[in-house]
Amino acid sequence: MKRVLLFLLALFPALVAAQSYPNRPLRMIVPFAPGGASDLVGRILQPRMSELLGQQVIVENRGGAAGNIGVEAGARSAPDGYAFVLGNIGSIAINPAVFPNLSVTPTRDLIAVTQVVDVPSALVAHPSFPPNNIKELIDYARANPGKLNYASPGSGSQNRLEMEVLRKLANLDMVHVPYKGGAGPAVGALVAGETNLMFVTASSALGHVRAGRLKILAVSTPARMEQFPQTATTTEQGFPELRASSWQGVFLPAGTPNDIVERLFTVTQQTMATPEVVQRLANGGVIVATSATPAAFAEFVAAETQRWAKVVKEAGATPD
Repeated sequence: MKRVLLFLLALFPALVAAQSYPNRPLRMIVPFAPGGASDLVGRILQPRMSELLGQQVIVENRGGAAGNIGVEAGARSAPDGYAFVLGNIGSIAINPAVFPNLSVTPTRDLIAVTQVVDVPSALVAHPSFPPNNIKELIDYARANPGKLNYASPGSGSQNRLEMEVLRKLANLDMVHVPYKGGAGPAVGALVAGETNLMFVTASSALGHVRAGRLKILAVSTPARMEQFPQTATTTEQGFPELRASSWQGVFLPAGTPNDIVERLFTVTQQTMATPEVVQRLANGGVIVATSATPAAFAEFVAAETQRWAKVVKEAGATPD
């Protein structure tokens, strides 16, 4: 009886904390600098999440090291639900294979709560580039081996790895041109005509395509995007292996009580079902995509981690 009483007394603070959660502001750690796709999503979610939680959610940009700094900050936070990470495919599923000495393993040190969005990829090119679709690109690249180049934010970036998948599938000889500082400089170089093409998030390409500064050869979505109705998907063009997106999701530090995990899961689901949130995301080329349960999201993250580890190995991707 005494042991049971001691156990209950030890458990009591955690139970009280879970029942009163949240009773102070929360931090949403975005592991990238302001202005990118992750920051866009975080700032669209923030007002509605604050409203539903009854506490202010503060967006905290912790950029650097391809997202590793922010992910580590989230994993090392107290497991009380007051700090969570808005992680994406790169920072959660790709980086563990690219950076072999990471101090944090996302699938071990973070709890997957729910996916929130898909940020589709788009294959874009400078307007002067002759091909207009994947087949034309393959024919053109084979006729000009070693003469085409493609931009990316770095060796281990999703942008580069997506192109590596295409290169392997079609046996193409193209030159990789990495740019430091995220997708922005790489896209800027493409717009300036320094490079021929690249994979980039559709949200990053949207404004340039509409303005005629870039043209789009394919999108990675299951169905055609509302913003690019004339552009065939990678699957329609015969390359289902290129169906990929820069998915994003909510993660809590390992050890967070299950009641808090479930509370944040519910609030996030409600946020993503809010029409204003859905519309604002769509305007930026972002699609709402949520998980059925935290367990389902954890399985998805594990599968994505395994999938991209294979691509990283085959491509020989390394930290820049």
